[in-house]
Amino acid sequence: MTEKSPPVLTHHTQMLIRRKMFAACQQIAKECGLALQDRSRIKNAIDLSFDVAFRVSICDSDGNAFNPEKERFGLIATAYGLSPSDYGRIFETRGEQFRIVGIEPRRPKYPVSVERVSDCQRFKFATENIKMFLSKADR
Repeated sequence: MTEKSPPVLTHHTQMLIRRKMFAACQQIAKECGLALQDRSRIKNAIDLSFDVAFRVSICDSDGNAFNPEKERFGLIATAYGLSPSDYGRIFETRGEQFRIVGIEPRRPKYPVSVERVSDCQRFKFATENIKMFLSKADR
């Protein structure tokens, strides 16, 4: 008798499952007149399980999911020498790409929140560094 080995949740399999779950949940949210955002973070430490997170929210005037982080960023970005349009911008440092996802005023030393594009891992950056990275990205 041969034992069947347990399935391994590869990165590809995790992404496929997450996309299918998101599509199903998105349909339900749409039927209710709401919007859905994928808030999952990929962690590949052990391929035995993974977390899925979605945010259900009202729609903004464009029909997109209302994003409180984006709204807050738009309101206070100029106080940090950034532009409201910098939200969501991608920059590169140390060979990796990062996306700007917020500002946290209670962190004066590292107020800018970013996430690594490859796995959505979040990091905190100083405003001066962000301005430097964005100016390099504009060149």
